[in-house]
Amino acid sequence: MRRAMADAEVGDDWYGDDPTVNELQERSAEATGKEAALYVATGTMANEIALHIFVRAGHLAVCEATAHVAGVEVTSAASLSGIAFVPIVASRGQLTADMVAEALRPDPYDVEVIDLVSLENTHQIGGGTVMPVDELRAIRKVAEDAAVPVYLDGARIFNAAAAAGTSASEYTAEADAVMFSLSKGLGAPIGSVLCGTAELIRDARRVRILFGGAWRQAGIMAAAGLIALREGPKRLVEDHVNARRLADGIAETTPDAVDPVGVETNIVFANAGAIGLTSLEARDRLATEGVQVTVVAGKVRMVTHRDVSANDVERAIVAWRAVADGATASRR
Repeated sequence: MRRAMADAEVGDDWYGDDPTVNELQERSAEATGKEAALYVATGTMANEIALHIFVRAGHLAVCEATAHVAGVEVTSAASLSGIAFVPIVASRGQLTADMVAEALRPDPYDVEVIDLVSLENTHQIGGGTVMPVDELRAIRKVAEDAAVPVYLDGARIFNAAAAAGTSASEYTAEADAVMFSLSKGLGAPIGSVLCGTAELIRDARRVRILFGGAWRQAGIMAAAGLIALREGPKRLVEDHVNARRLADGIAETTPDAVDPVGVETNIVFANAGAIGLTSLEARDRLATEGVQVTVVAGKVRMVTHRDVSANDVERAIVAWRAVADGATASRR
């Protein structure tokens, strides 16, 4: 990727004439079965551009209660676009068509107006869970009946496709627009892509400029994105296997910390309370053992990716055991 970045042919993407960015956008549109695509700096920017286009100020979007758009990004949506959400609480982040149909019932007082159904697949807070394609189709039908478009936050859509044994385009066919991240499972250093109709992407280019997201010789980064899009999906199953092994190893030491059966893709959430620590304490102690983790939704989050080998996973399991043993000893 670094060699490709150094050798990239570039132009000025503000004017749409960076050939490497244009190629990445064309390949991304093909991969998702959409007419056009727009390369942006982050997944949040892609989501907020889409929300700004689909949802009018003062109107609402339906989403799962712990979805990224209604959690980390909720202030962005409010400040940039003046919109709010109808949050639906769903087990492991997985919405159903019945849940969405209930949320889309018209307000009898004609005050609350819903402009969009926003879905997340895989669902991060749910633990990297995968929405079945058939359920997505059913949600799409419910939304169509209500004349409401569907947006897919597919930051890890290629992980979902790998786990489901299908193509990303089978999922994206059920959404009016989709975002995916190049910088997560696919392994690029930066960037996400918003894909949709040619008309939506024309509007998205304008909104990206309004949001301060225009960039110049972005081809130096898009070059890495092209490699990620071409090569990244091929090896995602390896990440899923590593994540399951990590969960199994942690469960062997502390069964109450994680349920390996619930690990579907590359995200493992562990309950530090099972070893008598807070999540922040566990994070800091794991760091002293050479393992970097984050704390999300009150739990320790561990993510496998292209830079985490099977040997690294075994080292992480040993580190967890050391932290657990240390916590037990300190309570004696």
